[in-house]
Amino acid sequence: MIQSDYDPAIAAEHAAGLAEKGLTFMGVEVFDPSNFWMLLLRFTFNLLVCWVIIQFFYYRTSRRKDYYFTFMLFSVTVFLLLFLLQSIPMQIGFALGLFAIFGMIRYRTETVQIREMTYLFVIIGISVVNGLSMDVPYVSVIVANLLFILVTWLLESNKFLKHTSTKIVLYEKIALIRPEKYGELIADLKERTGLNITKVEVGHIDFLRDAAYLKVYYKADSDEINTIDSITRF
Repeated sequence: MIQSDYDPAIAAEHAAGLAEKGLTFMGVEVFDPSNFWMLLLRFTFNLLVCWVIIQFFYYRTSRRKDYYFTFMLFSVTVFLLLFLLQSIPMQIGFALGLFAIFGMIRYRTETVQIREMTYLFVIIGISVVNGLSMDVPYVSVIVANLLFILVTWLLESNKFLKHTSTKIVLYEKIALIRPEKYGELIADLKERTGLNITKVEVGHIDFLRDAAYLKVYYKADSDEINTIDSITRF
């Protein structure tokens, strides 16, 4: 007669352990409900915060759809990278590496302006905060994101920083660039450009061609940023 080693208590305990772990495939858990809903919740929250900053602060004045596209995809990519790799012991180093890499970005077709680089840095920072703050209380994470939005709104509003537009002008009346004729220079530029010029800086002077580069500061009729202001040639 064969004696069975089956113990109902041990079997029940083993079944309960498998139920807690869930279904696995090749040693990896197939579905974790708590992690899944946490991913959707944090992803939606991060995407919403980044969208608010891009849509209502950046795009409102720049109207650059190419950077709109870039910022949103950066947000999605950085967040998912950090959230899904959070179990790997390289969180801080990886995050700092992203800052270092993207902080030195220069596209091959054009130089990225300081404003665009700043918004890119902000979007990466928000995504890093939301992707790595798994053990941080929800209230602290929400307040941190609201602070991002608040500070961006304050700096973009004209209440604290008055926006001044600039243009680079190749000027041929080189006799008017003398300091004592500064008033005549501004008057001539106002008449010829129709802009409300407030300040003029003299740059490179070419005496062979009797021309000089001027940086003209003026008050624009709207807050929209002109992305071609600093271009001097085709």
